[in-house]
Amino acid sequence: MQASEPVLDRDRFAERFRAIEENVERVVQGKHREIRLALAALIAEGHILIEDVPGVGKTMLAKAIARSIDCSFRRIQFTPDLLPTDITGVNVFNQERGDFEFKPGAIFANIVLGDEINRASPKTQSALLECMEERQVTIDTETYQLAVPFMVIATQNPIEHEGTYPLPEAQLDRFMMRLSIGYPSPETEVEILTTHGVRSTLADIGPVTDATEVRAMIERAREVHVSGDVRRYIVDLVEATRRHADLYLGASPRASIMLLRAARALAAADGRDFVIPDDAKGLAVPVLSHRVICTADAVMAGKTSRMVLEELLREVPVPVAGG
Repeated sequence: MQASEPVLDRDRFAERFRAIEENVERVVQGKHREIRLALAALIAEGHILIEDVPGVGKTMLAKAIARSIDCSFRRIQFTPDLLPTDITGVNVFNQERGDFEFKPGAIFANIVLGDEINRASPKTQSALLECMEERQVTIDTETYQLAVPFMVIATQNPIEHEGTYPLPEAQLDRFMMRLSIGYPSPETEVEILTTHGVRSTLADIGPVTDATEVRAMIERAREVHVSGDVRRYIVDLVEATRRHADLYLGASPRASIMLLRAARALAAADGRDFVIPDDAKGLAVPVLSHRVICTADAVMAGKTSRMVLEELLREVPVPVAGG
């Protein structure tokens, strides 16, 4: 972190996190947990995949997060004819100078919304692999670094499969969390009709922080202490997915790292400088559910990855003292 950037203490971090949270909640109502998880992923330098039916606020959540931070934002509408260079950029010949110059693609932003990501071809989807994992783009042997913060928020509709290309496991594993917005409660939906019935409230919110302060929050979250017992608990959870009879594919070591980073961010958001087992336990389903695959027998029996993970959370011993 540069010397000119702010240094955040524990209380200041929690205060800024709450400010962003409350700002987003002015637009996406009744979804406190989902907003909190999405912001934790941002601070943990992760990416999120929002999978849900149309009309529940997937795109609105991404836009509200971007508007709450004074940073660059790009939206990519994934379609079958979208090219990889539309995402990463391309070298264009400059006739005046007589050489090639790089024209950055839509991925060069702090927050990138990939709308309906499963509608693009596998070749175009794979253009995101290097960007999401290594936070860089390589074009014709030249490597370009992406800015910090950098977050991809991808959406997809799990119901409609015609004309879509399901994300392969390698792509899914790049996302720190998979979230589902879900339908609002009847009471919340009445409030939504009151606030959004005339026009969207998205235009009413402005930034409550900027990219520089988010970078400082990222640095602060990295300093959150994780005890040996909590680290062991995270490994035990991930290891249990590899041994469970109902799972064909268990979670990878990357899953352990993602769970640890997200737990650090969530602990900092709660005003703590240490992680407790409940941080990891509460994050296990959104972080691990898209990284495991149920066996055919388990699917036939009506089991889902979420159900198996909830079963594991009940079985894996929780450390008594994890601070």
